[in-house]
Amino acid sequence: MSILRLLAAPLAPLYGAVVRARNRGFDAHPERCARADVPVISVGNLSAGGTGKTPITLFLAESLERAGWANAVLSRGYGGRRPVDPMSVEPESDSRQTGDEPLLMARRLGSRRVVVGRKRHAAALRALSQRPEVRCLLLDDGFQHRALHRDLDLLVLDGVRRWGDGRLLPLGDLREPMESARRAQALIVTRAARVQDRAEVEAWWARHGSGGPLFWVDFCLGGLRRFPGGNLEPMPIPGGPAFAWCGLGHPEAFYADLLLAGQPWVGSHSFPDHHLPTAAELRRLQTLARAEGAGWLVCTEKDAVKLQPEDASTLELPLYVAEQRVLGGEPLLAWVAGQLEGR
Repeated sequence: MSILRLLAAPLAPLYGAVVRARNRGFDAHPERCARADVPVISVGNLSAGGTGKTPITLFLAESLERAGWANAVLSRGYGGRRPVDPMSVEPESDSRQTGDEPLLMARRLGSRRVVVGRKRHAAALRALSQRPEVRCLLLDDGFQHRALHRDLDLLVLDGVRRWGDGRLLPLGDLREPMESARRAQALIVTRAARVQDRAEVEAWWARHGSGGPLFWVDFCLGGLRRFPGGNLEPMPIPGGPAFAWCGLGHPEAFYADLLLAGQPWVGSHSFPDHHLPTAAELRRLQTLARAEGAGWLVCTEKDAVKLQPEDASTLELPLYVAEQRVLGGEPLLAWVAGQLEGR
């Protein structure tokens, strides 16, 4: 545990008291939650980062759209400037303005599909006005954003890290007490293939959850794209081992996913979550890669959207981007679609 967390430990009871009081206020006064004209599906978690909320949100947005449920994604735009007035994120936007995750989603989903803003109800109104055919809204990282009414609350749990030590911020990683899980209608457990004791997770949901269904999903790396541009290539690719780097809430998961996909790497470097690498830092990565005997660099899509095409000229070694997909999400999709049909 870091020294800063130990120094901040006395604040954890105060933080917990504030969170509980806020939740009691929303529970007692549901009229405080603004409503959208279409169903809202929230995808969120109890812990701080790294569970896989954004890939789940992308999977649902793409799959529901194909199933006839036109949708848009609302995001707070963490890592960007988070404009007071809602802003539509276009594929050519700058991550410094929008945040990296909204830009990643916009590049996968297309124009007029992602809106960022501090006030999510205003973002919902913007999304519905610019795309009238929308039949539902997805709230990315929305479990704690209770000012907007949601019809479905989906809670995401990392099956490997789980609930950590069960301590609240700033001492631990929990944003809310575990009893808050009762607000969720369903639990999504990610990285299911690496869960050693599923019964323990099921018992936790039975004890803390709402009685709703539990879904097990995995993330897989479907291939690699050369940065910038390039066609999707299967892994592994020739050219020797890779040097892996990323700026994620849980970087070890990316490195493990590379190995699961059959892609060896000989060294790695982790930046803080949402970090935008400078040209000097990219050159430093190349130096580290060469020292480890790597022939190329690999990062995540979330990292790549923060880079500009000219950043490739900073590097002499090739840079590839690993494309992440959800595996085994069909039962979750069927359940969500069924819930929407009933509303």
